[in-house]
This record gives sequence, structure tokens and C-alpha cells, in this order.
Amino acid sequence: MKTLISLSSLSFLFLFGLACSLPELSRALGPQPTPQGEEKPKKDDAKKNEDKKLETATFGSGCFWCTEAVFQRIKGVEKVVSGYSGGRIKNPTYEQVCTGTTGHAEVIQIQFDPAVVTYAELLEAFWKTHDPTTLNRQGADVGTQYRSVIFFHSDKQKAEAEKYKTKLDEAGAFDRKIVTEISPAEVFYPAEDYHQNYFNDNPGQGYCRAVIAPKLEKFEKAFKDKLKK
Repeated sequence: MKTLISLSSLSFLFLFGLACSLPELSRALGPQPTPQGEEKPKKDDAKKNEDKKLETATFGSGCFWCTEAVFQRIKGVEKVVSGYSGGRIKNPTYEQVCTGTTGHAEVIQIQFDPAVVTYAELLEAFWKTHDPTTLNRQGADVGTQYRSVIFFHSDKQKAEAEKYKTKLDEAGAFDRKIVTEISPAEVFYPAEDYHQNYFNDNPGQGYCRAVIAPKLEKFEKAFKDKLKK
């Protein structure tokens, strides 16, 4: 299970190696009515969305709450779903994955528009927002479920990920060798509803205020030209 982190102990954690603590279950949000007078999407706008050639990317970099919040803000990313992949059992639950015995990693699966954001740009955000040199660990979260992993969906994605990883190692971008796993995409299981859109639905939660919000502030400064309006 994720470790609860007190506010007084946060100072020793590195910004991009932070682990997530157990959540307070977010309230179930029902569908919101369209405000009176608000213009509905035009049919041609819907057609444009249908015509987009979206691609899929799957990344694991520790707690999926943090990873989800980062990638949701990148221009060209149409959808982000938190979930589990790379394990040995079907339809795993959060409690099962947290034991570290199922083989699954906490991951996010992204639908993105390559005409707006490239896979290489997503890889840049991936490697710059966590510590890819700690094996099966991010901050205080320890276990194979928190491993650094890229599940590629095509030979092109595999080649780009391996090339980028080699480039970072050769450049000495990190103090230690990158241990990120690069493996073929496997079955992706969406996580429970309360894990989805966690930061956006729980901005006042203690961990979100103390950990994710400062991390996003740093990220947004470094990637300001790639953010959604």
C-alpha cells in the first residue's frame, strides 16, 4: 500500500521522485448540466475530433496520480486513464496490485494527437518528471508496481524509446544508469473510478496541495510551450 507522508517529512523528497499516499475516496460526481445559454459543440467540431488520428502511449513512473496530473496538461493529449499493466492476473484490483505480487505496474494510458505532440515529446516529459534510475521504487513507494516502465505500442515507439534512453545514458543526464523497462504493450486494466482524474477532483486534499501541486508548478514552468491553454 502507498505510504502516508506527513507534511513535515516532505522536505527530504526529491521533486520528481515523489511517492503517493493513500487517498481519501473522492466523492462520486454525477453528470453536470449544461449551463443555460451555453453554446453546444458544433457538428463540424465533432467531425474534426473524429478525424484525428490518435495514437496510444503507456507509461509507468511510480504513483499514477502524479503521472496522470502531468500528462493531462500537455497539449495534444486527448485522454489519460490510470490503470494497471504488465501483470499475471486478469482484472486486478488496487489492493491486489499494492501487494506487489501480481506483476502489474501502476501506469497511465494516453490517447494523443501526433500532429500536435510527438511521441518523443511525451518521452521527454516522462523521463524528466520521475527518477528512472531507482529500480522498482519512486520516493517512499517501493515495489515492482512502482517501476519505471514504457509499454510500447509499435516498433516505431520501441525504437524511439530505446534511442532516447541510450542518448540520456551516454550524455550522463542522470547520476546513475537508467533502469526503465521497455516492453511490448500488454493488456491494460483501468483503475477504479476514484483513482481517475484524482488531482483535479481533489485539489484540496493534503497530498495534492503539498506534493502534486508544487510538482506541477515546476513542470509547467519547464514545459510552458507544450501546455494546454
